[in-house]
Amino acid sequence: MTPETPIDRAHAEMENSDTARLRFFERLGDAELFLLLTEEARDENLSPELFDLADGRFVLAFDREDRLAAFVGRPAPYAALSGRVLAAMLAGQGVGLGLNLEVAPSATMIPAEALAWLAETLGNRPDEVEARISELTPPRGLPEALLSALDAKLVTAAGLAQGAYLAGVVYDDGARGHLLGFVDTVAGAEPALAKAAAEALTFSGVEAGAMDVGFFAATDPMAAALARMGLRFELPQPATPASAPSAPGMDPDRPPRLK
Repeated sequence: MTPETPIDRAHAEMENSDTARLRFFERLGDAELFLLLTEEARDENLSPELFDLADGRFVLAFDREDRLAAFVGRPAPYAALSGRVLAAMLAGQGVGLGLNLEVAPSATMIPAEALAWLAETLGNRPDEVEARISELTPPRGLPEALLSALDAKLVTAAGLAQGAYLAGVVYDDGARGHLLGFVDTVAGAEPALAKAAAEALTFSGVEAGAMDVGFFAATDPMAAALARMGLRFELPQPATPASAPSAPGMDPDRPPRLK
């Protein structure tokens, strides 16, 4: 039996609440999935195995290579891609996803409508605004679901910043909220980090206005203030410097094409 995966854990909790169901879809979007193909991939063109069932057409994907092999029972071509890219690729095609069928406790059928919703949700871009900060305070009143979601989401942003702090904030117009401040961000990674923070909000069920995102150099006095007042989130640091995500097939704005 294969070790439990994040998708297994999220699936087991999915019936507990709407927030748990959101968390499952967040894990699905973040996961690396192995999509069963009819033939080896060629450039950006993929030919997934399609299954016509009573509930519609489905492709099959697994969150571990050995699970795909166990299901097929023979060597088979596949493509490794993130769940968000797979959702973007299938959106509008009327095709659902059979996930981990027959080989894991997280086996489930995800209809085309749910994949389209996931692709749309993951494709949302946070608004960019300018505001002057007059005061920082310790963070207060944020739900544990959001803190857990941020912790899990920022692990996926390894190397894109030296660290992040969550603090209460008062703006010069008197508005109050919370600020997630990233320190020493890799050039070009700001949109990816802002989007990751927005997704943590969305999939934790917290209102979008509950948190803003900012970017600061380590030499900026605001970075020191965040370190004093804020709750620190660790971003794992890779052995080699990171850059903004750009690997082929990993950009949901340019998903592979169906053949």
